[in-house]
Amino acid sequence: MTEAEDKKQATPPRPNQHVMDIFIISLMFFAMLSFFDFEQEGSQDIPYSEFKQRLRDNDVESVLIRGDKITGNYRRPIDDFIQFDTTFPPMEDYDLFPLLEENDIEVRVSSAEQSTWTLLLINLLPWLLIIGIFMMSSRMLRSGGRGFPGGGVFSFTKSKARLTNKDDIKVSYDDIAGLKHAKEDLSEVIDFLRNPDKYRAIGAKIPKGILLIGPPGTGKTLLARATAAEAGVPFFSITGSEFVEMFVGVGASRVRDMYKEAREVAPALIFIDEIDSVGRTRSSASGLGNDEREQTLNQILSEMDGFKGDEAIVVIAATNRPDVLDSALTRPGRFDRKVILDLPQREARLEILKVHARNVVMASDIDFEPIAAATVGFSGADLANLINEAALLCAREGKSEVDNSFLERARDKVVLGEKREALMSIEERERTAYHEAGHALTAFHMPYADSLRKVSIIPRGMALGITEQTPTEDKFTYGQHYLEDRLSIMLGGRCAEQLVFDEVSSGAANDLQQATTLARHMISEWGMSDKLGPLSFHSPDESFPGQQMLAGKGYSEHTAELIDEEVSKLIRTNEERTKFILAEHRGELDSIAAALLEKESLSEQDLIELLGHPAAKK
Repeated sequence: MTEAEDKKQATPPRPNQHVMDIFIISLMFFAMLSFFDFEQEGSQDIPYSEFKQRLRDNDVESVLIRGDKITGNYRRPIDDFIQFDTTFPPMEDYDLFPLLEENDIEVRVSSAEQSTWTLLLINLLPWLLIIGIFMMSSRMLRSGGRGFPGGGVFSFTKSKARLTNKDDIKVSYDDIAGLKHAKEDLSEVIDFLRNPDKYRAIGAKIPKGILLIGPPGTGKTLLARATAAEAGVPFFSITGSEFVEMFVGVGASRVRDMYKEAREVAPALIFIDEIDSVGRTRSSASGLGNDEREQTLNQILSEMDGFKGDEAIVVIAATNRPDVLDSALTRPGRFDRKVILDLPQREARLEILKVHARNVVMASDIDFEPIAAATVGFSGADLANLINEAALLCAREGKSEVDNSFLERARDKVVLGEKREALMSIEERERTAYHEAGHALTAFHMPYADSLRKVSIIPRGMALGITEQTPTEDKFTYGQHYLEDRLSIMLGGRCAEQLVFDEVSSGAANDLQQATTLARHMISEWGMSDKLGPLSFHSPDESFPGQQMLAGKGYSEHTAELIDEEVSKLIRTNEERTKFILAEHRGELDSIAAALLEKESLSEQDLIELLGHPAAKK
């Protein structure tokens, strides 16, 4: 518990608040009583005609007449009732009083008019009730809505940031594998939050904002929590979308309240996830902006500037879209320090697997090296999911520990999808086998292609078959020859079908889509066309509403035609190359297809036995 919270709890409510609460509750109670007319318990409600018959039968002992109401007592219990009540009929009854005198009934008459105090209470009570409700509402507004569950409507503009105290943060830098450079960049921020006076003494100013940039699942939130734990300060966390509401001004109010709470417990760390949802570039075009989002962004900028330059509050924000952020947000003095979180490389993946395997019962001979090598492109979250899937498979089969076979199967499930039943005919199964054999054989003979890892005609996910390749090392850039080989491999399945069955099928739809997308990137963005030259024809970012409408494509219709021609030429050239390879090695194509029809799945070792060792890749 923070010191500020201790002070709030230690301060007892003022006595006059309790008196006011009791007064208002009493008013509400009497107001409810005034709207109800309670009848006497144990009283029998009878018709007026029955009442007169009871008088004639001498069953009534006494009556009380009050306005149009008659209550009375029986001489003896009737139907287990000793009292009764009834109502006068609309017309006056002249026979009632002679009948009462004739049977010697005790009669009492009470005025129906209310007393002065009753009238005074009825007239004043509504006003007292309105004043009491107004006073209670005013006090709730002044106290920020405390007293209603969750604050009720009074908490609409309150901060949604979740406060985690330093003692409740269970993660540290030791629990984060990889991210070595990111942790080094944040080390001085930790030192500043631990001892801000050391930096103030020499006039140093620590960055007020740090921007974590990286793909989803790389550990941005985890790193921010660990930074707060290492510094030993309270941690406020919120997502950018929680600021924005349909009403203008709510987001800005929440930003102000969040900073107010952080200043009360400073030094503190604020983490804003997905800041691009409120920090996008502000549009100058009329009608294209979002007033609520822009006001929220303006308030964030204002709070980061602050009136005091030495506030011990550091804001860490995370995004995977740094290109869309407003320049005012990333200028010096705000989010001027950028920490890049890349996808983990092979050594980092190995460490991450070991960290997530700490709480799982693993076999003594477990080897994470093959899995680390076969998970290129996996994020930290993907690797954590892989370990969990392996544990689920192990538990499902009733085993006591996770070994490498479970890790391998979990990897296939994560990458390729879960196995599914697909009732294919003999012809469809044969076509699928040749389709995957075409991919595999093309990949085997391409000099720049990645190594083959597995070929299967077992349906997984949305695919009827899978051809999987594994790069020998992590790649950051891709050469033109490598990309052209990728195009040929994508077209290998379709070309194999055309070679064997003298026709093509719809099974290559996804291959054609991927090949067209890759070829268009090569031509229009990466300058891999001699006719167009070293120019980029990348379309404007569609994430900005109306930008394409205002700016257009950025190039002429003639250039667009040239791009289409070059894309088509690139794909057709690699298609011819693929057809030549498959026709030249037709026997190997038939061997792979036959093995797939027999075994359904071929490993890397099976392919080596069929085709021999591949030539050294360039």
